[in-house]
Amino acid sequence: MTPAPQPATLDPLLLVTRDNHGVVTLTLNRPDSFNALSMALMDSLKSALIELGNDPSAHVIILAGSGKVFCAGHDLKEMRAETSEDGIRRVFELCSQVMQAITRCPKPVIARVHGIATAAGCQLVASCDLAVAEAGTRFAVSGINLGLFCATPMVALSRAIPAKAALEMLLTGQFIDSETALRHGLVNKVVAKGELDAAVDGLAQTIAAKSPAAVALGKRLFWRQREVPTGMAYELACDVMTRNMMTEDAAAGIDAFINKQPTPAWKGR
Repeated sequence: MTPAPQPATLDPLLLVTRDNHGVVTLTLNRPDSFNALSMALMDSLKSALIELGNDPSAHVIILAGSGKVFCAGHDLKEMRAETSEDGIRRVFELCSQVMQAITRCPKPVIARVHGIATAAGCQLVASCDLAVAEAGTRFAVSGINLGLFCATPMVALSRAIPAKAALEMLLTGQFIDSETALRHGLVNKVVAKGELDAAVDGLAQTIAAKSPAAVALGKRLFWRQREVPTGMAYELACDVMTRNMMTEDAAAGIDAFINKQPTPAWKGR
């Protein structure tokens, strides 16, 4: 049975909860604004991801939203109040840094999605390593309806789902349902209402039980090799697998398998 999580608030905009197995939940906490990504919230999220990436006690990160929805995208009121081009650019640059902090973080990040995930909220889902959605959740990159093509969300979305599916979402601004998101590969699974927490926690606990060293090496390699030619990808993979084989965890795990012993306690190195 999973111990009750212990809450700790680093920032009122971003709630942080840790359990005793290395699973850390980051909860966007602007429910009255549908968890819109203000500059302050994005800055807090970026800082938390970097900090947890360097925290040996954190093994898996869950990204969630408080209230009725996961995330409705950027804070449009805040953006409209910004009148300078440089100020607007800073919004999208910070958002891009947050998304890259997710993929660069050595700890797997799982999106816990409910209600809606629109624009930059959908971008968050596409950027996460894994995603579990509650049935009835809707997804959209709807900026085009406001005269604004969702260019930065496109980067993550077009890498997560097929090109034609991404372009249909980007050009029409229409919502897709959770089952369509599952077919496209935007989420890993869809679960019934009331089962979201158990499904996300089960996935997180399964990963948290693996060797932290192997998981970190594997995640870094996965995102890096996607952007290079096949030959270079194999070179990177050979290097990573060689270094992985030299870790204490791999030696202990292989010896336990050969000798038919229980899985060892991982040392993370």
